[in-house]
Amino acid sequence: MIPIQLRWAIARYPLELRLFSTLSDVFPIPPSLKSLDTPVDKAMARQWVAELKKHTIPKHLVEFTFARSSGPGGQNVNKVNTKATLRCQLHSPWIPLWAREELRRCNYYLASKDELLISSTTHRSQAQNIAECIDRLHEVLVSASSKPIKNDPSAEQKQKLANLQRAEKSRRRQKKSHKSDIKKSRRKDWD
Repeated sequence: MIPIQLRWAIARYPLELRLFSTLSDVFPIPPSLKSLDTPVDKAMARQWVAELKKHTIPKHLVEFTFARSSGPGGQNVNKVNTKATLRCQLHSPWIPLWAREELRRCNYYLASKDELLISSTTHRSQAQNIAECIDRLHEVLVSASSKPIKNDPSAEQKQKLANLQRAEKSRRRQKKSHKSDIKKSRRKDWD
């Protein structure tokens, strides 16, 4: 029995676009939604974000470059390339279409190449800096893909809002009539 997520990926994309982190663990492929207009679209996007939170981004989906770090490490800093720089193309098939505009607004966006550029120099080892870059990319991707998903208000919330608006309107009218009474009391009759 093939899992539903895998069946969807096999049916939806050709062989070269199927993304696997390991043979037993399938990296979630986002639904091809440009905008989240209907409740069904929002539900699909929410489900994908929930799946993404369970997975880590595989290293083979992004490009890494390494350089000498200026961070901690003593004399080791001058010998070993520990700074990790991650580059991630925004037109990659594993980045959801609805999140791309939000990703373009984030601090890591490089407009000249339409990609995300994340670097880390905080650790003394290259492996830890790679892991930190991937974790940051994961956080940015989860927040950018979650932000456009708006929840529709329930009937109870709509009723509460209507009650608050009614109460505000009555308070405003009472205040207005009180001010009017004060001004009327200041008037003099010139009869």
